[in-house]
Order: sequence, then C-alpha cells, then structure tokens
Amino acid sequence: MSRLGPVTTLRPVSTVEALAAALRERVLSGDVEPGAALPEQELSARYGVARPTVREALALLVHEGLLRRERNRSAYVPVITPADLADLMYVRRPLEELMAEAVAGRRVGAAEEALGRLSGLPHGAPWASVVAEHMALHEALVAAAGSPRLERLYGTLAAETRLGLVRLRHAYEDPRELAAEHAALLRAIAEGPAEAAVRAVRDHLRWRHG
Repeated sequence: MSRLGPVTTLRPVSTVEALAAALRERVLSGDVEPGAALPEQELSARYGVARPTVREALALLVHEGLLRRERNRSAYVPVITPADLADLMYVRRPLEELMAEAVAGRRVGAAEEALGRLSGLPHGAPWASVVAEHMALHEALVAAAGSPRLERLYGTLAAETRLGLVRLRHAYEDPRELAAEHAALLRAIAEGPAEAAVRAVRDHLRWRHG
C-alpha cells in the first residue's frame, strides 16, 4: 500500500454522463433559457452523439427535475416565475426552521466542508458549481437534523430550488459573496440558541429571495 492510502479505481465517465453534465451546466448557468426546448436531433448534431445517448442524458435531467418532458414534445426547461419562487420559499422556510431548532448549538462538518468548497470557487466559476455547493450545504444541515422525513420532504424541493438559483446568478459576481452569507448562517446556527438559529434561517431566506 502506498503512503497515499489504498488504491482506488476511478469509474470512467460515460458519454451519457458527460453529455448530462454539459447540459446541466447550460441549464443552471441560464445558457438555456426557461421555457426553451432541447430537441434531440439538434443536441445529437451539436455534440456529435447518437440520439439514444441524447435521450438517456435528457432522461437523467428530467429525473433530477431540471427538465420536463411531455408526450410529443421535446424536453424543456421549466419556467420558475416570481410567484413560484415565493411559494417555494413559503414551503421551504418552515422546513429549514425545523432544521435550525434541531441543529442549533452544533457545528455540522459536512455543511462546513461545502462552505469551504464554495469559498474556494474562483471568480467566474461555472454557476452550476456554485449551485451544487450551495445545495450541498443546505442539504447537509437538513440531514444533520436526523429526521428522514424532513430530509425527504426537503429533497422534493431540490430541483425547483436549483432552478430558482439560476435567477440569482447575476446577483453574485463572486461566489465568495454567497459564501460569506452562508458562513454567517452556519455561525448563527452553531452558536445558538434555537430561537436565534431559527431567526437567522428566516432572515437568510427572506433576504436572499424576498
């Protein structure tokens, strides 16, 4: 065994996964506008892959909730309106307040690791990377509450939350601005008490989305 630890075999990334990653970045960066269709034939020509490969990649993003597909229609990016965002926050806020009550007074290692990755992203980093670390941080906090049902309910909002974050990409020229907000949130939760942690979550969501 080497000093670096046991040998780890890396799983090769398939063409389907690579295409899905490229399309995911385009959706989350706003390159593909809300409501825009992604025709299989055009994607096949653009990326030089067979249509079955395109179909599988699109199916992955449909499963993630980043695309929708209806009978006899190309997959398309859902439109998240201001009213949708307001309703999303209406539902998300009490879930995160429950998390804050449960986690107050504790540091959550996985959330701090996500914050570290978010802080380390350079200016101009792909917005998909920013969204991924933002979601990882919030999901780690919810998981730390120790309620499988809370975690499952929160998970049902993940896709719409990701799409909602696309609308915020121009509000942050530097990922470190977003990281600073979340550092303050983690600090408030870790310091407690529960009432202060809940208030911090409420203010965080209201400031960013309201």
